[in-house]
Amino acid sequence: MIKTLIFDFGDVFINLDKQGAMNNALRLFGMEDFEDDMISTNMSYEIGGISTTEFIRFYKNKFSYLSEEQIIEAWNYIIKDFPIHRLEFAKTLKKNNNYKLILLSNTNEMHIDFIKKNISFYDDFKECFDKFYLSHEIHVRKPKTDIYNFVLSKNGLHPNECLFVDDTKDNTDTAYNLGLHIWNIDETKEDIVNLFEIKKELF
Repeated sequence: MIKTLIFDFGDVFINLDKQGAMNNALRLFGMEDFEDDMISTNMSYEIGGISTTEFIRFYKNKFSYLSEEQIIEAWNYIIKDFPIHRLEFAKTLKKNNNYKLILLSNTNEMHIDFIKKNISFYDDFKECFDKFYLSHEIHVRKPKTDIYNFVLSKNGLHPNECLFVDDTKDNTDTAYNLGLHIWNIDETKEDIVNLFEIKKELF
């Protein structure tokens, strides 16, 4: 019996353009691929290992011809729209109060600040959840096993009573191996609002 719903944020509730952001950044940098130091810096920033100031300074030092504004704009390029019907879905889940609701997202400070500024109902969305975990605040990211064990132990959850929804297969694979029920949502043709129809065998 499912008692807890654990949701990713990007491409589950808010739409992202991962490939577009990657292509846009590589054009800006005049590169074909991200270098190892860029990848490690991005990962460190996502778990709060470095500050936003340090993150921007790294890219300014590496690409001195870029302005701080260009770097920030390129970083936030990935974030697109947040369809209102998904907010309503989250509100309905909260109102019905049938499940513990947890958000678990690999998200950094700059992206959240951008969302707070541009998504007027962000606070309303956040209030739908019993717990709201962002990787830069808890200093660990998916798909590391530690992040799932943190959520389970912190909330006294049994894995077989949880459904975890995420668009990234590595993330759902780890959760599945720990005993959670999963939905590796395909954001190109599936919508979180159809959860109870698509995963009806669990409810």
